[in-house]
Amino acid sequence: MKPFSASPFSSKTQGTFIIAEAGVNHNGDLAMARALIDGAAQAGADAVKFQMFEPALLASAATPLAAYQEAGEANGNRPLKTQIDLLEALALPKADFLALQAYAEQAGIQFLCTPFDDASAVFLHETMGLPLLKISSGELTNLPFLRFLGEMNTPLILSTGMATLAEVEAAVQAVWQKHRPSLALLHCVSAYPAAAETINLRAMRTLQKAFPDCAIGYSDHTLGIHIPVAAVALGAGIIEKHFTLDKTLPGPDHKASLSLEELTDMVRAIRETEAALGDGIKQPNPIEADCIRVARKSLVARHALPADHRLTLEDLMAKRPGTGISPADLHLVLGRRLKRAIAQDELLQPQMLES
Repeated sequence: MKPFSASPFSSKTQGTFIIAEAGVNHNGDLAMARALIDGAAQAGADAVKFQMFEPALLASAATPLAAYQEAGEANGNRPLKTQIDLLEALALPKADFLALQAYAEQAGIQFLCTPFDDASAVFLHETMGLPLLKISSGELTNLPFLRFLGEMNTPLILSTGMATLAEVEAAVQAVWQKHRPSLALLHCVSAYPAAAETINLRAMRTLQKAFPDCAIGYSDHTLGIHIPVAAVALGAGIIEKHFTLDKTLPGPDHKASLSLEELTDMVRAIRETEAALGDGIKQPNPIEADCIRVARKSLVARHALPADHRLTLEDLMAKRPGTGISPADLHLVLGRRLKRAIAQDELLQPQMLES
């Protein structure tokens, strides 16, 4: 996988860029949105991300709720029948996004947002000055919108759920039609939640091979934290994961989101995984020195041997510790004479042998 060092997507640790996806889990409440920012910052995420949309521009009046959206509404008593009903319950005014951006800055975490229409994208880019925009999988085939975003010439992270490789290629070409802004592609399976056997993490490698000029990451909708951690081990440079203050709240994404404790655990596990990946050079680590001493073996005298004795295979055997001549060097020892007598079980040392 391509090393992930492009500046628009860089982590504070120069490792995986971890996006804590608040999404619409604020349920239209500004105070809850602030609490989500606090939670993401305390968990150690690099960024917290919300969604900006105009309900009437995002869905037509008759658009039904998806099955997972209906399931989320079963947790509450809101009489929501269509996506418009749901979106109107979850939309925040633009002034709230400005307030949340300032709050995130105070909390020490990068504020990000996903736009779903041209006006929202312009507001986020020009008015709020966001360093990059995150684009939803649902917009991947909305090529006019992607061309518009590309013409803004701002870094983009694009999720690729529900897409074929050909559709991803068309999306990349749309973004890069006029300019070539920094572009990251996130492998994704758009199910809420998604079962582990549906995820196909190796598709990240397919994306990297097909789009070598793009950074590659993974947007996760599985339950738990182990799949995004595995994605990091495979080379994901960005991880995006939904989180919530309470999984029992009504709303489309709470059930498939991480708790704050789980988000903290995921960030910690990702950082530990990054550290464990290392530089790939196969060599002893300094912390292994004590084990080398006690676990490896040395050549020892099988029985007492007199001075000036010429060593044979029958004179020697390998035993711990590893502080003498290694059995790997047996061929360098055979046939050489002893400078002094050695006792049974005594470790052979270089200074005991004649040149």
